[in-house]
Amino acid sequence: MAAPGLRFDGRVVLVTGAGGGLGRAYALAFAERGASVVDSVEDGEKLVKTALEAFGRIDIVINNAGILRDRSFVRISDEDWDIIHRIHLRGSFLVTRAAWNHMKNQKFGRIIMTSSAAGIYGNFGQANYSAAKLGLLGLANTIAIEGRKYNIHCNTIAPTAGSRLTQTVMPQDLVDAFKPEYVAPLVVWLCHESCAENGSLFEVGAGWIGKLRWERSLGAIARGKNQPMTPEAVRDKWDKVCDFDNASKPRTIQESISVLSDALSQIESQGNVSMNSTSSGSVVSSSVDTASIVGRKLGTNVYKYTHLEPILYALGVGMSTKDPDHLKFLFEGSEEFCCLPSFGVIPAQTSMFDGVPSLPGLNIDLARMLHGEQYLELYKPLPTSGELRSVATVADILDKGSGAVLLIDVDTYCGEDLVCYNQFSLFFVGAGGFGGKRTSEKAKVTAVPPKRPPDAVISDVTTADQAALYRLSGDWNPLHVDPSFAALGGFKKPILHGLCTFGFAARNVLKQFANNDVNRFKAIKVRFAKPVYPGETLQTEMWKEGNRIHFQTKIKETGEVAIAGGYVDIVPALEKPSAREHLMTDGLQSNLVFEEIGRRVKEMGNELVKKVNAIFQWDITKDGKTAMQWTIDLKNGSGAVYQGPARNSADTTFTLSDEDFMDVVQQKINPQKRMTGFKKAASVPTFWAVQIIFIMSENINESSPCPIQPEIIIGMSLPFLHIKS
Repeated sequence: MAAPGLRFDGRVVLVTGAGGGLGRAYALAFAERGASVVDSVEDGEKLVKTALEAFGRIDIVINNAGILRDRSFVRISDEDWDIIHRIHLRGSFLVTRAAWNHMKNQKFGRIIMTSSAAGIYGNFGQANYSAAKLGLLGLANTIAIEGRKYNIHCNTIAPTAGSRLTQTVMPQDLVDAFKPEYVAPLVVWLCHESCAENGSLFEVGAGWIGKLRWERSLGAIARGKNQPMTPEAVRDKWDKVCDFDNASKPRTIQESISVLSDALSQIESQGNVSMNSTSSGSVVSSSVDTASIVGRKLGTNVYKYTHLEPILYALGVGMSTKDPDHLKFLFEGSEEFCCLPSFGVIPAQTSMFDGVPSLPGLNIDLARMLHGEQYLELYKPLPTSGELRSVATVADILDKGSGAVLLIDVDTYCGEDLVCYNQFSLFFVGAGGFGGKRTSEKAKVTAVPPKRPPDAVISDVTTADQAALYRLSGDWNPLHVDPSFAALGGFKKPILHGLCTFGFAARNVLKQFANNDVNRFKAIKVRFAKPVYPGETLQTEMWKEGNRIHFQTKIKETGEVAIAGGYVDIVPALEKPSAREHLMTDGLQSNLVFEEIGRRVKEMGNELVKKVNAIFQWDITKDGKTAMQWTIDLKNGSGAVYQGPARNSADTTFTLSDEDFMDVVQQKINPQKRMTGFKKAASVPTFWAVQIIFIMSENINESSPCPIQPEIIIGMSLPFLHIKS
């Protein structure tokens, strides 16, 4: 069954320049299909008023009026220039402006601008005409953007048709062949209420129609970080600047400028980096060897930091001294000072882009990258300061048709110890279609929350400066702070970092279900669904299912989901000790000593870690049974003292009773007398461990003598002390 014909009953159409040729063909075509047509040979602005007085509305404007004043460029007079622009460009502007508010109020409008091949490509002797005609294209493109939300569409045609204008530049036989009737049907379709086309350019003639778009080479960066850009650098990059292999086809100013944002980020973060290997085009399947990509090491990054960075990060994800529970993450002098678990993404994120643009066979455009999902797993609490080394590897590559997904695994180490693991899921628009697999068993998957009301909901109002604060943790993309860059990206203002929203959610789960105990935070997974604007309210909805906390983050003002399918896996809390165990631990005097040592380590930890580089576990017994375990970590970060067994393997484990421990501390037991007859030497870590107990548990100043000399302790063994190295 044929589709119904296109009708314009009840519509009012204004056609300028309708005395003959194209204008007359348009007027007749619309009238035949039921429209009320108002036409004019020239002064179309007054006709808007005429149409409104006669019909009470104006629905369609066809800007068709025009003249020619062809001259070679050197012969164009001011009058030749001005009259062409007045009739073509200014005339179309005035007519459209007169109709605009009426179209806006009625939530419908269709506008056609008439350009020319001379405006698109240039033509000898038509500099004035070419300039005006291309100016109409720019006018139409902007009107299309501004009118979209009011259902006002504006398109541009570049017709080739026989008319009184073309008779001066086209042979008569061609004038006869290129009938206006072969152009009018396109205009009729573009103006119908069922046509969704907007902001497009078409060439049309002789019954043929073609749509035009811009094409751009990949380009190249011609300067390095803190280096001048020189003409010689431009010359050296010229072949690449002009190479249209795998060219991109930007459709909006946002897509056009986004490459500059990416270039700035690359220059700032990586120095002299070329964009020669990036592309938004499709991948050629024959050139993609996924086996050579998967498992490829991308780069290694060393992240050096002090306590300042974890504090700055905590502030960036909304922590405040107004909440007493937050002090342990904001004050380096707190006895419980520690890093938020989600801080683990910070050292990892800088290592994952090294080598991505040059993956063999993949034409990847970093400017068209979307951060799709994130997974973070902690193996031990993050040091509050120190040096972390992150190693990035391509875990897998997926073909999603419209783009490619790279799964990038990042392992982060403190010394030789694996501290945390991240998996970044990055979607590259336009890089798909190479015939690869769509799923991967290596991907960390999201989880659907239970279908019941959440067990807990926490709301956080982000500040207007939230993104400006969070970016200080290392994501310098101007999209998050510069309104002009945000506008180029299609946003009404700078947006919040996805990983900032991630941090808000992570700390809420940590507080609600783990009592802010970072030792219990095991892993987190999220999918980024919608952007958030600073100042909006984040609403974290949480469901507890065993040791997994499902969550999603909504934007309270809009109801949209910003983070979907999220979950946090937590370690079960230690069971409360029995009454008998309480009796065993409550009376331990050694607890006071270790607490004092913990305070001293916070003051001297950095220096001790450099000297000692070891982890000591102390098993304190009572009545022959282990009553308490303490760990002194002088190997990682700035040192730590905590209850419980060593989180990583201890270099030395000591077992002794609470009574003997206190006797040693108070020097009631003289180790020098105990050394007689023992030939087996204690290790250097053992020496340091005993020294620390003596030095740090006594209330002594720097001038006080050390209770036991190092040369005496080395080579000493204590009969009451069981040592396991």
